[in-house]
Amino acid sequence: MLELESKQYDPYLILEKSVYSALQTYSNIHRGTGHFSMVTTELFEIAREIVLDYLKLSKKEYTVIFCSLRRLKLFEGYFKPDKYRILSSSDINLPLGVNAFIVRKKALISINNFDSGGGIIKYVSPKSVILSDIPERFEAGTPSINNVICFARALQLIKHSDVNNFSPNYDDNFSIKEILYEDNYSGKSGEILIKELRKVWIGHEIRIPTGHGLQSYTNLDNAATTPTFFPIWNIFSKVLKIPFNKRIELLEEVRTICADFLDAPIKDYEIIFTSNTTESINILASLIQKSFIGNFEPVVVNSLLDHHSNELPWRYVPNLSLIRLFVDDDGFLDLGELETILKEYNHTKSHKNKRIFLVSMCGASNVVGSFNDLKEISRITHKYGAQLLVDGAQMVAHRSVSLSKIGIDYFAFSGHKMYAPFGSGVLVIRKNLLQISKKMLEKINSSGEENLVGIATLGKAFLLLKKIGMNIIEQEERKLTRIALNGLTDMSDIEIYGIQDTNDERFLRRGGVISFSLKKVPYNLVARELAEHSGIGVRSGCFCAHLLVKNLIGIHPVRQFFAKLYMMFIPTLGAIYLPGLIRMSLGLQNDENDVKLFLETLEMIKNKKRARIVRFLASTHSGSGFRSHPLVPKQIKTFIRKSIKKVYSIDKANIILNATG
Repeated sequence: MLELESKQYDPYLILEKSVYSALQTYSNIHRGTGHFSMVTTELFEIAREIVLDYLKLSKKEYTVIFCSLRRLKLFEGYFKPDKYRILSSSDINLPLGVNAFIVRKKALISINNFDSGGGIIKYVSPKSVILSDIPERFEAGTPSINNVICFARALQLIKHSDVNNFSPNYDDNFSIKEILYEDNYSGKSGEILIKELRKVWIGHEIRIPTGHGLQSYTNLDNAATTPTFFPIWNIFSKVLKIPFNKRIELLEEVRTICADFLDAPIKDYEIIFTSNTTESINILASLIQKSFIGNFEPVVVNSLLDHHSNELPWRYVPNLSLIRLFVDDDGFLDLGELETILKEYNHTKSHKNKRIFLVSMCGASNVVGSFNDLKEISRITHKYGAQLLVDGAQMVAHRSVSLSKIGIDYFAFSGHKMYAPFGSGVLVIRKNLLQISKKMLEKINSSGEENLVGIATLGKAFLLLKKIGMNIIEQEERKLTRIALNGLTDMSDIEIYGIQDTNDERFLRRGGVISFSLKKVPYNLVARELAEHSGIGVRSGCFCAHLLVKNLIGIHPVRQFFAKLYMMFIPTLGAIYLPGLIRMSLGLQNDENDVKLFLETLEMIKNKKRARIVRFLASTHSGSGFRSHPLVPKQIKTFIRKSIKKVYSIDKANIILNATG
């Protein structure tokens, strides 16, 4: 037993130090290619082992699924009480919204997934899906990564010290508004505030091993997940130990902040906190299913532009049809086609009893960066009596949005894509559209509201974005996007997807997401070499938008068939055989130097001599198992081990070091 004197070793301080260390190397899990993604993935997976170790269960027999309270209840319905174990952050008085469902691996084999969407699949075709392995297939959407790490660290402290739980000991004489609104940036706004925040994004101070020695990490994978800034982290630190009698006040204040930012008045909209965009859309799909009335067969319209989170949930609603609209090569819808389809189904009634009741579109593409014309889509949708859902995950941190002025009925997004990576999402629903009982609404709300730290940091992110000004953010992003696109178009042997000409009038409807491929270097090798050469984190693959990517690069149906077979029976080979692209995506912390480094490194990668087999794989948009630097991967592994130790070490000396800084 490691005894910690409470006066000298504040357990909250130890947690804060560990989570801060995790944030210094934070990125998305399982899918990114940079150093930070590898560290974050390891930290998240080790959290499962810590839970099992805490319960003294074998990791060979058992697995851990992290989920919201809502999804935990769904799991419980499948098993007898003696067949599983549950650990929750609420059990130890931490407002993290983390629930760990522990069950034998064999028991999950025959269980269907509850929620569909991003992160739970290996392969998607228009009519079929191959799910990821257990347990990832049950963790739809990006999990509350940093909250899970915090929870695991807390379990370590309880097991290896005299800490029993984490009871807040604040007095009540403090203000929620003071916590949320006050920071060191009063009086600063616009470009000045952006420059100040770039100095305090958590992770900028870390030096990572590359082929050119130690360098700073360059995060160009913001479409997957964003880092955070010190003022937002400071909110996490404070709310972690918030007294119970202040929690409702905090929730209502953030609801007010959210409603103001989105122009979604609380008198007109329900603002529901969830775990992420994927869960938000799954909740909506379930509510809509229960609201079906009348003698018509329901139809949903979305498009090839949409992320799996806004496509897969609609596939699995019983007795519902899904229509996917095509998009042009630049990622824009034919709104004339949308109106024609709505007219046929809802006005002339050319499809018997089928009626389109919902048009479900993304605000912006996570592949080609195009922004949908939501105002016109809303006009057409409502003209023919349908409702409009907008997946705002790629939009809300990059463009201003007014739900009431545009006429959006449902809106979903995630905090981890807007600089608050602490496991909170939002579902906004216009009131009186669905038959939602008060009991049902309370049940949904109670699940998301467990994660107070996620909600509070989301509120702070809104306040910072508003203080900067969304018009300023749009201008800054457009400036960097123009530099990146002009640099890419000047290179030979590169294929860019989406708007390329920065003088095109539609460039104003393109954001800072750029997908491309090199004609002589496989997509995943490009991503790996960007990381190994210069410490640049990007994303490679199909970006949870398989249908769009395969359509853009023109994958033949025969090849799609064999890729599917490989993923089913020989996943290692299938991963190489699958098509994909490289994606760089910009965030608030990026500047011109980041874009310049990216372009210079890409030019070097492009010009490097390659074996014929490598060039062949590139020409077919296939992956590659080849590496470039023989030493860098070893150095990266050492970096990962050291980063993990900073977060999870249970050695007494390390706990003291973490507690004292």
